[in-house]
Amino acid sequence: MNWNEFWPPIRLSLQVSLLSSILVAVFGVCMAWWMSRRSFKGKTLLETVFMLPLVLPPTVVGFLLLVMLGRKSWLGRFIEWLFAAPVVFSWWAAVIASIVVAFPLVYQTMKVGFASVDRDLEDAGRSIGASEWQVFRHITLPLTLRSLISAYILGFARGLGEFGATLMIAGNIPGKTQTIPTAIYVAVDAGNSPMAWAWTGSMILISFIMLMLTGRKEDGK
Repeated sequence: MNWNEFWPPIRLSLQVSLLSSILVAVFGVCMAWWMSRRSFKGKTLLETVFMLPLVLPPTVVGFLLLVMLGRKSWLGRFIEWLFAAPVVFSWWAAVIASIVVAFPLVYQTMKVGFASVDRDLEDAGRSIGASEWQVFRHITLPLTLRSLISAYILGFARGLGEFGATLMIAGNIPGKTQTIPTAIYVAVDAGNSPMAWAWTGSMILISFIMLMLTGRKEDGK
């Protein structure tokens, strides 16, 4: 087995998953908190849009992202002008794909967490002069810590295992955009079972460690 071929997809997958999970956790928490505290016309429609990536095939999500961020779109041209490089077929494209497909899981998990918070506790904080940010930071967020941990783990795991959307918008460029799932696909297609098993084992090991650490955190150890 060629170790020089083995490590790059793992490093890239961890980088993409770490960055995308942090970004999607922040965005998902903010949106879930805002949506759980607001009622307005079109709320159901907006939430449906939020949840679409969960039910759409990843290739459809990837195709839509490719159209939105490609060189033929105004957004894609603006990004290319801003950063002097296209976002498509870059590792940032893999980050974007991971964020989009992981967002519904993070959003739904945090929405349930925020719904479980006793509103009387938040109102009590406001009654003694706490601002909305202070109520969120010192009351709401600590009470939803388990949901936050679960949401982050789900976001990380979903980003780590993302394949279809990533392949569509980031491609499969060794050393640049090749993640573990795309590397496994190529290895199986080429009949390279040892490499496919090695990458599969690494995915299982990473996922197992994260789930185990989450369990220890919930046990208070």
